[in-house]
Amino acid sequence: MNIVLTGAAGRLGSHLRGPLAAMADTLVSSDIVAGIDAPADNERYVRADLAELAAMEALLAGADTVVHFGAIGDEAPFDDILRANIVGAYNVWQAAHRCGVRRVVYASSIHAVGMHDRTAMIGIDAPHRPDTYYGLAKCFAEDLARMYWDKHRIEAVCLRILSAAQVTSARALGTWLSTRDLIQLVTRAIDTPSTGFAVVYGVSANDRAPVDNGGAAFLGYRPVDNAEAFAERVLADAPPEDVNDPAHRCLGGPFAAVEPGQSGLASMTIIDEAIDEAIDRTVDPG
Repeated sequence: MNIVLTGAAGRLGSHLRGPLAAMADTLVSSDIVAGIDAPADNERYVRADLAELAAMEALLAGADTVVHFGAIGDEAPFDDILRANIVGAYNVWQAAHRCGVRRVVYASSIHAVGMHDRTAMIGIDAPHRPDTYYGLAKCFAEDLARMYWDKHRIEAVCLRILSAAQVTSARALGTWLSTRDLIQLVTRAIDTPSTGFAVVYGVSANDRAPVDNGGAAFLGYRPVDNAEAFAERVLADAPPEDVNDPAHRCLGGPFAAVEPGQSGLASMTIIDEAIDEAIDRTVDPG
């Protein structure tokens, strides 16, 4: 199996490189930075811009599966989102079509449905309700993935990731996706024999999860971590929530409250979670 990983130098992509190399004959990692640290023996790095179709065609030549995690990872001015996240997604799928790629595993986001009320327990069939230009780009890519499945039979698994970082807020008690569960989810999205077009949520087995992820069962995804282990510490310091504030009421959290084009991460505390932290932690919600 030959796998291409875009966004390989990013926060989540860097966690995926080792596990993907372990399951691939060849892993081609790509980003726009000059290089990456400590490539695996079967890994090579290609510097490429998602906004350039020819570069994507060269990158995907000979690939079986593309794990597409490359993008601007925050809300930004529309022209920036357009180039990297919208045109970039089109280029990945069009290159996949031209190169005969079988499947694209795509890092979508909860922000594609971020304006839904977090108490609604939406499933994977909920209509798009993007909270930002960033979320709008995720909607575009999910619909693009469906069209390329319908037209060209390129399989796609769109992972609506909720919060892939350390649990530092009350919201994250429901939205947390541990690094260990992220790796499991991406692995299952690759090694499941047949997926067609699918949308699933990227969330751990949290007691307070705000979405219904039953649609992920066909992948064999069985999350093992539960953010309830952090509840006592997090809730002790959490201020009361204002139910009229979209940041508290909506699935998108702070992204639902910002003006389009303004950073959604600026008001959040994002602390990366190393793989060894996820594996060593004993999660016992009692």
